[in-house]
Amino acid sequence: MAFLSAVSHKSDESEKKRSFLPYLLLLPGLVWLFFFFLMPILTLVSTSTKTPGLGIGEFDQTYRFANYWDAIVNSRGQFFRSFEYASIATIMALIIAYPLAYAIAFRSGRWKNVLLVLVVAPFFTSFILRTIAWKQILGGQGIGFKFLTWLHIISPQSHLTASAFAVVAGLTYNFLPFMTLPLYSSLERIDPRTMEASGDLYANAFTTFRKVTLPLSMPGVVAGTLLTFIPAAGDYVNAEILGNPQTKMIGNVINARYLQIVDYPTAAALSFTLMVAILIMVTLYIRKSGTEELV
Repeated sequence: MAFLSAVSHKSDESEKKRSFLPYLLLLPGLVWLFFFFLMPILTLVSTSTKTPGLGIGEFDQTYRFANYWDAIVNSRGQFFRSFEYASIATIMALIIAYPLAYAIAFRSGRWKNVLLVLVVAPFFTSFILRTIAWKQILGGQGIGFKFLTWLHIISPQSHLTASAFAVVAGLTYNFLPFMTLPLYSSLERIDPRTMEASGDLYANAFTTFRKVTLPLSMPGVVAGTLLTFIPAAGDYVNAEILGNPQTKMIGNVINARYLQIVDYPTAAALSFTLMVAILIMVTLYIRKSGTEELV
């Protein structure tokens, strides 16, 4: 009996160790999230309710929640413009990336790996350098400007730089890989036999795409649009380099408030408002698209 009791005691101890093991494995990640995610957000919220103190760059905690209203009212144009540019860039990226991802997944053959490398190749260059390159491409002597002039889409007297077109073009280009890779991953997992079965049931190519390929690739569409829209809405580099004072986005306002005006409460209020607005929009979008499992 003593032997059985000792065995049972050891078994209970091993069970307890196994039950604590998952929590021990989660501990490093939880510590990381606490210090580098939760704490910055709490600091941001705390800063957003402060008011200027006596010295430059000094602020007192007065819990002034009116900072949010003032920040939104004064920067509502930049807010709407950010979501507008991000939405257009996301749609354009989807239009470009879907055929590209489809071709890589189903038509590339032995060139698949090479094409995937070319998709991610822009990441080998600095984000700022890629944006400056677009300033040269869209300039009066750039290949993009000359091509559009040759097609008679624009006149030789017009200009593309320092415009909303340039900002959206830069956003679309810079975040295009974020759209292409999830789409490719989703399309690549589709069993070709499902499309063959659709053809056996006398469906034409368009019907097969509409009824089979597109629904099965929706997780990739949703993931790609989120990965494109979210960073595009908060971007400020493209508007700073390719735009003009009338095309500034909310990221430019936040950057100026932090680094130039030294108005930390307003910058923090704008940052937190932008984060909450994007979170609400993303949640509604995911639920509307019917892919709640991505939340």
